[in-house]
Amino acid sequence: MEDGGRGPKQLTGMVDLTPDEYGNPRARLLDLVPGRSGKAYSDWLKERGEDFRDGVEVATLDPFHGYKNAIDDQLEDATAVLDAFHVVNLGTQAVDEVRRRVQQEIHGHRGRKNDPLYGIRMILRCGQEKLTDRQRARLDKAIAADERHDEVLVAWLCAQQLRSAYKATSPVEGRRIAEKVLASLPTCPIPEIKRLGKTLKQWREAFLAYFDTGRANNGGTEAINGLIELHRRIARGFRNREHYRLRMLLIGGGLAHPHLR
Repeated sequence: MEDGGRGPKQLTGMVDLTPDEYGNPRARLLDLVPGRSGKAYSDWLKERGEDFRDGVEVATLDPFHGYKNAIDDQLEDATAVLDAFHVVNLGTQAVDEVRRRVQQEIHGHRGRKNDPLYGIRMILRCGQEKLTDRQRARLDKAIAADERHDEVLVAWLCAQQLRSAYKATSPVEGRRIAEKVLASLPTCPIPEIKRLGKTLKQWREAFLAYFDTGRANNGGTEAINGLIELHRRIARGFRNREHYRLRMLLIGGGLAHPHLR
């Protein structure tokens, strides 16, 4: 099960990620409810009844404590899993923050075309295994342009280590890397990386649960989000919230759910 959804900003979507009888991943929109808060999620779970809640074994979520509190309150026996995409994105954001700060300290202005760090901003968002020889050369050249750029390189390597936990060939190896990240990042002298480490430490159980739950993630939810955005564009918007909800349930498979009949 996954909370999320990207319809109108005031709606939260609930997505069922239960695999089919053959073990293939499936995603089905269960409902759209008003509000983007932990209370909206908690109230929806409460309305579903005890039998429904007891059937939820894993709940993936982005790093928002409101959703986590709702899971802890209503799904006591379920395992909360911090979504991999959002975790990696936190690392990417931290690198971007370091790059901007260092550039501001050196040049006194935001990135411009000929600034070395600005020129590699997109490369710093890539996984190192995907870099071409030309991109690696550009990265090395930009870092070597000023010794103060080393801080950006260190931040990027920390983010790559975090990413590598999800790229590991086995959950056991991935968990080992993740535990190393939890131990090292909170003590990093780079403030943005230290803050990232503290955030992950706060979410330690949900972060590590990814490696104990068959790599549960919200990939299916992103697919549902894509369908929602597509049909909202085709319809050129909706004026009635209930019409919007029913239309999205129709294309997301939710109208077949017994609780919504």
